[in-house]
Amino acid sequence: MLDDSVLDDPDALTALDRGGLLRGAAESGALSRSAAGLAAEAGLGELRPDGRPRALLVAGPGPSVGCAADLLGAFTNGSVPVTPLRPSGTGASAVELRWTLPGWAGPVDLLLVLTHDGAEPGLVALAEQAYRRGCTVLAVAPPASAVSATISPPRGLAVPLATAPGTARLQHEVPDAEQSTMVPGGLWALLTPLLMLTDRLGLGHTPPDAVQALATRLDEVAGRCGPAIPTHENAAKSLAQELADALPLIWSETPVADAVGRHFATMLGAAAGRPAASAPLPEALVTHRALLSGEFAGGGEDDIFRDRVEEPEALRALAVLLHERTPAAGSAAPAARELAYAHSAGVTEIEAEPGSSPLEAAAELIATVDFAAVYLGLTPNP
Repeated sequence: MLDDSVLDDPDALTALDRGGLLRGAAESGALSRSAAGLAAEAGLGELRPDGRPRALLVAGPGPSVGCAADLLGAFTNGSVPVTPLRPSGTGASAVELRWTLPGWAGPVDLLLVLTHDGAEPGLVALAEQAYRRGCTVLAVAPPASAVSATISPPRGLAVPLATAPGTARLQHEVPDAEQSTMVPGGLWALLTPLLMLTDRLGLGHTPPDAVQALATRLDEVAGRCGPAIPTHENAAKSLAQELADALPLIWSETPVADAVGRHFATMLGAAAGRPAASAPLPEALVTHRALLSGEFAGGGEDDIFRDRVEEPEALRALAVLLHERTPAAGSAAPAARELAYAHSAGVTEIEAEPGSSPLEAAAELIATVDFAAVYLGLTPNP
């Protein structure tokens, strides 16, 4: 279990949060609103690809970019292929990464370049390659950055990256290693302009009122899951407690929930230093069965003479079911619960508010798991 004396002490949590992760999570709604405003001011409505894009190519460093691509694919409902471009390189720094367009990319394709830094030479080279191929390019990047300077009309547009006030201060307060793309909320600064673009191109349906509803839902979750809300009323803190001695097996069965699951597993590793496995249902019932039966299985005999100070609790599998909406008839969720219970594993379920749009559901689920991952990383075991 986590140390409740810290988990329910807002001042202690703030003191531990040198990376500003809680602040970033709380500012997600503000970031989304700011991103929408900056995109409109940048002239997003004037970007003119040659007709309906054949494919959306997404490139950039950090896990937020991968989640943005996943969600973009989910929200466009297969109306256009969304292809993330995997970088190559030998170093740990984004400066050393390189991206290459697929051989088929050309004038009918749209390249989306997403970066929180904007100084990556590999992204500058990618944009130049795209221009040579005739692709239209949209970049979401810091203003006055090398990436933004490379993008020019009429076949390109640079949208300034939105930065919330707290995140801006953070850049001057903590080392670079603690800023980066893993600050919760950064995802929405990248994704919101893309949602507006796909709506304008007829690839998805995200009108202005949907973007406002997204920001409102992010604000609502921040109000319910913030550090001042006690654990018994706080879904994110309660989830962090459940995850404290667990190996989370994150299961989902819709494209939106699948994207959230992969993001959650990434955040647990990056923000909390905890392992997690994510898989869609029903495939997870096969691919994760061994994790329920092996050393992570629950219900094993405990040695009453074990030194619990020298030997901490072993991780036990915990099935985490993510629901974008109430499971319909034919859902694999009942079989998932049955499998977990048969192996004495715990089960916890996270469901978006009934009646939510897919975008609002994604916002609620991601904001909740972001807060949970941060609490888990900040709060020591007693």
